[in-house]
Amino acid sequence: MAGSDKGKTVIQQVDKNLVLNSGTPILVMQQLCKSYFPGAVELKVLRDIELTITSGEYVAIMGPSGSGKSTLLNMIGCLDRPTRGTYKLGGNNVSMLDDDQLSLIRGAHIGFVFQSFNLIDQLNVIENIEIPMYYQGFSEHESFARAAELAEMVGLGDRVKHRPSELSGGQKQRVAIARALANDPLIILADEPTGNLDSESGADILGILDRLHREGKTVIVVTHDDNIAAHAHRIIHLFDGWIKRQEYRK
Repeated sequence: MAGSDKGKTVIQQVDKNLVLNSGTPILVMQQLCKSYFPGAVELKVLRDIELTITSGEYVAIMGPSGSGKSTLLNMIGCLDRPTRGTYKLGGNNVSMLDDDQLSLIRGAHIGFVFQSFNLIDQLNVIENIEIPMYYQGFSEHESFARAAELAEMVGLGDRVKHRPSELSGGQKQRVAIARALANDPLIILADEPTGNLDSESGADILGILDRLHREGKTVIVVTHDDNIAAHAHRIIHLFDGWIKRQEYRK
């Protein structure tokens, strides 16, 4: 079976097994380790990570530079594979999937919001939001209608024909959030989502993430900012590749 066919089978299996009631485990990592090998030396970045995140949670991941935040984000987002241990997403082990299969999983189940927005300058707001749907086989009519709906939801209904160069930083991040929601993802994964924004725009973006969580979305934010982490109901503190402690908030 071709790699792309195997990847589609994996996505079908994940879809079939998903149960999205609040409190259902979505993400389970067990004894997960990640090492790099520059030369003959093993550089351990993540060490025996034990982590479960359930449907509807709002989680922040914090830690100093070099603690492993970015590497853990890459694991959660299926951008990389662990050296050892397991990662189950939607009840299925995605630890050993190849690059094509991981790409299909990312497109179907994970919505990314990056600090640098990662918009395509040549495309307008609607077209940027439509990108994930193009790769998932939505019809032109379906993708346009959903993109327009999402643009309206994030407050950009009057800017749908604008290109990124014609938008403020806060507006660009709103486009990025709408794009992340295009495929109704299992997880919204936000990496320093207000890092390039002024305080007012940053507060607006956090307000949107708060609202998405209240509506039942699972939100994971990677940040170094205590004020951003305070929006989450659970804060995971990393240090030297270990989960040092977890802090629960009401």
